[in-house]
Amino acid sequence: MLTLIIVLLIIISVLLVIIVLVQDSKGGLTAQSSATQLMGVKRTGDLMERLTWGFAVGIMVLCISSSFAIKSDDGEAPASVNIEKAASTRSAAPAPSAPQPQQAAPASTDSVQEAAPATAPDAAK
Repeated sequence: MLTLIIVLLIIISVLLVIIVLVQDSKGGLTAQSSATQLMGVKRTGDLMERLTWGFAVGIMVLCISSSFAIKSDDGEAPASVNIEKAASTRSAAPAPSAPQPQQAAPASTDSVQEAAPATAPDAAK
């Protein structure tokens, strides 16, 4: 059912784009727009406008019905994949325990003397 709704949405969306691109602009800045209305193209404009509104309403109805179709497939709304992953990692990971403080070993005097740079008495001159 959901697949059918999605296919219909795609078809109607493409048709809506085509209808909108075919329509004349309503700007009226050119002299041609008044000439076309005198020749009887006004009826075609009405048809295009009605088709545009019909396709727009159709898309809205299909979008709303898709939400009902999603809920009716398994009885509840689907959860986000990210929420499911977070819940599975939270339940799989052990609860963190309080960290044990580590005592630092006292430094030996040998390592301190090795770390200090050796200065030559002649370098001070």
